[in-house]
Amino acid sequence: MKPLLVPAFLAVSALAAASEEAAGHVAGIPWTDLLKQAVNFAILVGALVYFLKKPIASFLKERSEQLRASIEGAARAREEAAAKLSDIERRMARLPDEIAGMNRKMEAESEEEARRIGEAAQVEIERVRAQAQVAAEQEVKKARQELRKEAADLAIGAAEEIVKKAITPEDQERLARENIEKIREIAQ
Repeated sequence: MKPLLVPAFLAVSALAAASEEAAGHVAGIPWTDLLKQAVNFAILVGALVYFLKKPIASFLKERSEQLRASIEGAARAREEAAAKLSDIERRMARLPDEIAGMNRKMEAESEEEARRIGEAAQVEIERVRAQAQVAAEQEVKKARQELRKEAADLAIGAAEEIVKKAITPEDQERLARENIEKIREIAQ
């Protein structure tokens, strides 16, 4: 409707000018040419409106729909962003509790690990003690055997000395004969 107002306004002004001309008021403005141009302009505007009305209307309708879709998309995006922000805020609110829970869990795990290490160390201490005891007992047995052997060697040496001092050549001869007889008896 608005596009028709402009040609109507021009037509009215042209009619007013034509009526002044008819009354004899010529002021030097070519009103007839102006009227012709106004009519031509009105025809041009009318033709443009007639031919461009549908494409412009469809363009405006499409543009309106695009704007509406963009607004709806922006609203959805804003809602999603608000939901994500809310989720992040909830997570942030729970974060100190989660950190405290993780700290408690790590402390419990470290205490358990310390207990296991202590038990393993105690088992190892007992094993080393047992090995040391066995080694000590073996060393004591070995020392006793060496002492017995040394005592026996000393006793044999002392007995030899005593026998050497106490035996006479006649005793030696007699002992040699007795031994020879024992050997013969055994050989037969």
